[in-house]
Amino acid sequence: MAEVELGRISHYFSKIGVAAIEITQDSLSVGETIHVKGHTSDFVQRVDSMQIDGQGVQEATVGQSVGIKVVDHARQHDVVYKVVE
Repeated sequence: MAEVELGRISHYFSKIGVAAIEITQDSLSVGETIHVKGHTSDFVQRVDSMQIDGQGVQEATVGQSVGIKVVDHARQHDVVYKVVE
């Protein structure tokens, strides 16, 4: 599996398990797989839904910040990669 750097975690909301991801390269669509990696974080998951300012979206591009429900604890500054099949 190849991976392309997508962006970084800008905030993690622990009570609801949502990570805010700042997209710095490429784009991200619902249904794609991401890999979150940091000092203590390392997990892979499929993106089932995304939100920008509380509104559901299908795709996010460079410069946007999206909220994604994550399966594990993420930390600020963790790097997010898009898994390319």
